[in-house]
This record gives sequence, structure tokens and C-alpha cells, in this order.
Amino acid sequence: MFKNFASATVIAIAALLVLLGAANAEPSSASGTPPLVGPAPAIAAKRVMTPEDVESFLDGLVPLQIETNDIAGATIAIVKDGKLLFAKGYGYSNFETRAPVSPETTLFRTGSVTKLFTWTAVMQLVEQGKADLDADVNTYLDFKIPHTHGKPVTLRNLMTHRGGFQESLKNLGAQNSGKVDLGKYVRENIPDQIYAPGTTPSYSNYGASLAGYIVERISGIAFDQYVDDNIFKPLGMTQSTLRTPLPKDLEAHMSMGYSVASGGPKDFEIVNGYPAGSQSASGIAMSRFMLAYLNGGALEDKQILKPESVVKMHNTVTAYDPRQNGIALGFYEESRNGLRIIGHGGDTVYFHSDLHLIPSEKLGFFVSYNSAGRGDTPPRSPLWGKFLDRYYPLAVGVAEPKLTGLSALDVEGAYLSTRRADTSLLKLLTELGQPTVTANEDGTIEVDAFTSLNGQVRTWVPVGDGVFRDKHGQGKLVFVKGDDGVIRMLSGAAGVQIMQKVDIDRNAMLIILIFAASFGIVALNFIGIPLSAFVRRHYGIDQGWTFSERMLRFATFIVSGLVMSFVVGIAFVLVSAAVSSPWSLDSTIDPTLQVLQRIGLAGVVGLIAVALHVSASWRSPVRSFIGRVKELAVLLGLGGMLWFAWIMNMFDPALRF
Repeated sequence: MFKNFASATVIAIAALLVLLGAANAEPSSASGTPPLVGPAPAIAAKRVMTPEDVESFLDGLVPLQIETNDIAGATIAIVKDGKLLFAKGYGYSNFETRAPVSPETTLFRTGSVTKLFTWTAVMQLVEQGKADLDADVNTYLDFKIPHTHGKPVTLRNLMTHRGGFQESLKNLGAQNSGKVDLGKYVRENIPDQIYAPGTTPSYSNYGASLAGYIVERISGIAFDQYVDDNIFKPLGMTQSTLRTPLPKDLEAHMSMGYSVASGGPKDFEIVNGYPAGSQSASGIAMSRFMLAYLNGGALEDKQILKPESVVKMHNTVTAYDPRQNGIALGFYEESRNGLRIIGHGGDTVYFHSDLHLIPSEKLGFFVSYNSAGRGDTPPRSPLWGKFLDRYYPLAVGVAEPKLTGLSALDVEGAYLSTRRADTSLLKLLTELGQPTVTANEDGTIEVDAFTSLNGQVRTWVPVGDGVFRDKHGQGKLVFVKGDDGVIRMLSGAAGVQIMQKVDIDRNAMLIILIFAASFGIVALNFIGIPLSAFVRRHYGIDQGWTFSERMLRFATFIVSGLVMSFVVGIAFVLVSAAVSSPWSLDSTIDPTLQVLQRIGLAGVVGLIAVALHVSASWRSPVRSFIGRVKELAVLLGLGGMLWFAWIMNMFDPALRF
């Protein structure tokens, strides 16, 4: 029950943790080819990838996806062997007017796929000798990133999401102001470093935004102009821009964005940290970017990167453990059907995109949907998987359980993502959604966060040395016990985040249990005080309390109201802002949060009166034992709520989130 409560608490923020980014990487994507144990099943015949066959295949899948998921439209572009193989729009760019999606002209927001353009720009400056991947980023900035752990942050750290930064959303969007200010954003919203740079994968939109600002500082021109001049124009990506709001000549071509198609269009999303995810581009434009990267950085007679730079970006892999996917220089590393795949995913609130490259096959695949849709599983991952199964089928045998290394019982427990907030208000929303590993009697495990397309939790079979394979697929989980004794779970997204097993004191279920019990006691007493007073007055009952006891009881009532208003108010402000528009999580809510913090501080001071009330109740000759215990329980309940507020950083005077 409490696990479900935790999930409900954080559901509004779930989209934010994939916002502009990486958590959309398939959590169970395989790394390497799974072993064949026992007889191999028959392999489906490999289809010849012709434009006609691809169109027939996608026409049978995508229209059904967008209809059943209540999605307005999608755009797809596929390149193969140095040329455009297929491009098509599906559904509508404007659901109300029934304007069709055009792969040539309709712009879709690509979310964090934008980061590939940011990393391309960085590598261009590296080629020119103007930037060094391993130099302190402070070399290029007009402000300082602290050396919190005695180590500098480098551009390589930023490209591999190992800058050490905690999750941060404040002022990432510019929805309230409508005016983008990249420099102000990166200067005034530096997240705390909760890891030493270069050590721990923790996906960071701030890190990519900072890299874009460095490009701006080195080149002397605005980052969006730099990308336009040095990437878009050379590649002929005429239907592409990083600018928000959109240039006038592109406004008419922009697809509307939707939560669900039937729910009506949403406002255009404006991003302060725009190098992390503000690109708008057509499917054909994205095909030209893929062609360049599959051709050594060149397209037609234009070269945006040297071949050796492209090879370095594709093949320089940073991994926490070699048995699981890592991250190349800016590109996610994937593996499926025996193929090494690199790419990037991208999410705004309403647009959801994937870009995949298979360099060995000279294949590129881009898809973007203009709606979040109503399904639990984003349709892009299944679409890509089915595409690979059709054209690059793989026989997968049945893995027999092995009991070497970490066992199911060893890894059982709750886990916390490294992509989180530890020192800010956002901890309230990143701490409580912990996936749980459950051990089965047969040595297999289940992870409640990883489900199949049918919505059922997947079963994972041990194959030895802490590795568990998806019983019915290619997915792989790797469990590693570090020198610090902490067990870590590496999924297919291990290049940008990993899961750390938590001790009981940080277990979300326990934290929620303590809070729920504390809140329940305080709320019942808060309701009971005026209700019992009404009953006593109605029936003329005199409790025999002294005036000071009555005043202390009234003070307990006031303090209970203050503490509940503070804790519930902070949570409500953050969650409601996220629900109404995540881009509104900015400084405009600071005054409200400050008022709530003052209410909370008043509640802390008021605990003195509550403690005096408890003391008086135990000394009073007219109070029953149950009444005395009840007053003590209220004091403990208020203490439990304030403990929860303290560990969730609700008193943070800097109002970081």
C-alpha cells in the first residue's frame, strides 16, 4: 500500500525526471548478445530493408500506436547506406484542424536529442584547439563552478553526465517570462555537486546547458546562432532551430504539442537551458544530421566534424561496469539483437523522440511523437524494437539459472537513482519513487519499475556473477557490490544513471510510513479538538481543566495547523506547479514557499507549547492515562512531520529545487 502511495506522490514529477532527457533510455536494453542456453528457437527470416517494405511495416504499426495511445501525430526518418531510405509523417500536427504531419516541413521538438548538437559544437571547438575536453570548465567561464570534492569539472565530465551535479529543475524553463537568458540561468542556478566529478553517472540538463554556454563564451556568439551557422546551415537543415520563441518564418510549420490528442493543444515550451533540449526540427532535417554522423562528419561537400572526431565520439565509452551499457562522448550506448547501437532520447513534456545510429550497418532511425499519450509505455521503444526484430532478427535461447556471485536474496531491497536531489527541495520528489527488487523462491528476481508491454512486471533470471537476464527478452541487469559495501543495480541506462541499494533509514516505504502515521495522528487531533469542544459545550460538560491547560490545548491546535500547512503546503506548491506546467518551476513560486517556511518555523517554536501541554497533562489529576498518551502521541506526530520536512530540505533558505 505504501509503495503505491509513494508512486502516487511522485507521479506528477515522473515526466520531469525524463524531461529533456535520458531516463527514456530503455531500462532493460541488452548489452551484448544473450547466451544461448538449451535449444535455440527458429530465427525469423531477415527482411530486405527496402523503402516499400519499411513503409508497409510502419504503416501497419504507427497509425495503430497513435490511435490507441491518443497521440496526435508522429514523424519518422530512416537513413541507410548514405542516403535517405524512408521519411513519412503520421497523423496530425494540429489535431483540431486536421493538418497532416509533413516529414519535410513539420517541426517537432526533439528534447534532449538537442544535446547531440551541443556536443557536436563542443567537439568542433576541440578540433580548432579552442577547447580542451579535460580542462577545468572554469577556464572558459565568467563565474566559477566550485571544486566541492577537490576536483574540477571538465567538458568530458559534462559530455558523459559525470559532472557530479544533483537533479535541478528551477528556472530550467522560461514559460513565465517568455524570455530566454542562458547566461543568467547557468550563473544563478548551479546545482550542488553530490558526487566527485568523473565518478558517478547522473544525467544533468544543467551540465549540457553549461556546455552550450561555454561554446557561446569561446565563439563569441549566441549558442543558437553558433549551431545555426556551424551545423544547421552546412548540413542544409533548413527546417531546424534552437530559438525559442520560434522565428517567424518557422511558426507556421511547428506542430502543436499535446498531453493527449483529445485533450487539446498546449503552450509552446520555452527553455532557459536551451542547449539541453529546445531544438525544433523536421524529420528530413534530422535525417541529414544522421547521414553526416554515419559518413565521418560529412554530408555532400560539407564537413562539420573530422572523421577522427566522429570515431572518438562514437567509440570513447565511459562505463561503470564493462558488462553493461555505458555512454560514449555524448551518445548513449545501446545493444540489441547482437548490434552495437548509439543514440539519444529526448523528451519535453509533450514531445517524445528517439535517435538511433548503427554505424556498422550505416543505419540511422529517428522518430518523434507530438503527444505524451495515455499509454504506460512510450510507443517509440517498442517501435524501434519491432523494427530491429524485423530487419535484424536474433535467436535467443532460454537462460538457465546460475547461483554464482550476488544472489536474488543479496540484491533484494529498495534502490535509489543517482539522478536525484540530495540537498534541495526537489528531494521531496526524487527520494520517494524508489524501485524495489523482490527475490523469488526459484532464485529469480522482479523489479517493480520494469514492466513488459502488457504491463506485467518482468522476471529476471540469474546467469552468474551478479547478472540477471530478462526471462523473456534481451534485457540485462548487472548488480555490483562496491568497495563501500553498497550494492548497485545497472540497467540499460547505466551510462547516465545507476541505482544504489538503500539502507533502512533511507527506505522510502519507511519514510512514508512514519510520515503517514505522524500526519494521521496530528490531523485527527486537529479535527478532534474543536469537535470535542463543541460536544462539551452542547452537553455542558466541564473537564475540570485549569485556564493554562485550556490555553496550552489551544496552542497545540494552532501549532498542529501551522505544521500541517507548512508540510502539505510545500508539497502542494511543488507538485501543483509541476502538474500545471513543469516549466513554471521557477523563482515565481519563491514568495509562496518563503511564507510557508515562516509558518513552519513558527510551528517549530510552537513545539515548546505542545511539550508544556504534554507535561501538564501528565501532572493533571483529572486527565486519564489514555488522554495523557494521546497528548504525547500528538507531540511525537508533530516531531515526525518536522523530521520529514527536515530530511526533505523543506527549510532550505536558498529555495533550491
